[in-house]
Amino acid sequence: MGRGKVELKKIENKINRQVTFTKRRNGLLKKAYELSILCDAEVALIVFSTGGKLYEFSSSSSIAKTLERYQRHSYGALAASHHLKDTEKWYEEYLKLKEEVEGLQHSQRRILGEELEDLETKELDQLEIQLETSLKQIRFTKNQTVFDQLSELKKKEELLLETNQALRRKLEESSAGLHSSWEASEPNNLHYCGQPEAFLQGNNIALENSYNPAEVSNQENAINSEPEGNELPSHWMML
Repeated sequence: MGRGKVELKKIENKINRQVTFTKRRNGLLKKAYELSILCDAEVALIVFSTGGKLYEFSSSSSIAKTLERYQRHSYGALAASHHLKDTEKWYEEYLKLKEEVEGLQHSQRRILGEELEDLETKELDQLEIQLETSLKQIRFTKNQTVFDQLSELKKKEELLLETNQALRRKLEESSAGLHSSWEASEPNNLHYCGQPEAFLQGNNIALENSYNPAEVSNQENAINSEPEGNELPSHWMML
């Protein structure tokens, strides 16, 4: 009598679940070992129990070495795939931009009057309308720029005029103040200028009182009549 088919679902009984985990874990580790020996394969096995306990097997010297090899293989292929997709995307973008640039260059040459031989009358009319529209826009922009510049110059002119008027008012006020101070001091100057004879007469009187010619002459005669230091009076000679 053969074994019945086991239904694959979580075992609710904790004891039965732990027993089943132990048996199947050991069998899995044994199969991994046999696979590495029989087929000369590099095998790595990692198992975590419900409680978080780690069980591992590695056919190489270290399981970290096998994991590093796996990482290089998986992520290297993924990076190469992404790089290939990015390259294709950028190449498509390059072709699109190249086509747009060529179209713009062709339109520019037509605007300059080149390569018009293959155009029909309708296309030439459209090109003429386009040029007239562009010319109107250019003229409008030019006139607006000139108007703005003139307005700015007008504002500067008004500002300079206001500054000039303010300086002129200050100058007039300063001149008026100087004129007023001069007029206030003018009567004293006129008093001295209007009486020069009286001023000179008073000075002459003072000079006459301080200087007497007769008195000065008598003093000079007295000095001349005095004997010199080496001469003796005449009555000493008589003795």
